[in-house]
Amino acid sequence: MTSSGSAADAARSDVRELIVAKGHSVDNARAAVARLEAAFADGSLERTPSLDLFLGDLMRALEQEEGKKLGAKSAEAARFILRAIDRELDRA
Repeated sequence: MTSSGSAADAARSDVRELIVAKGHSVDNARAAVARLEAAFADGSLERTPSLDLFLGDLMRALEQEEGKKLGAKSAEAARFILRAIDRELDRA
């Protein structure tokens, strides 16, 4: 079931702004995940099976060893997955 109301609209808007924000895609991805998790926790958005899948993939792309930087492939994967999350937001 799609979430509705001003809180859902605000959460979707916030996440979309974070996705397209200036800066490094990895940092944007982490901020978008944090905002999504907050929206799920406060009930603003419903967690969909597709969003769960995308978030799981994104978290794997963002994994890094302590003290090491993520490579360019992780950043590209994050951008790709964030686009999928953006498309799915209207169903959340």
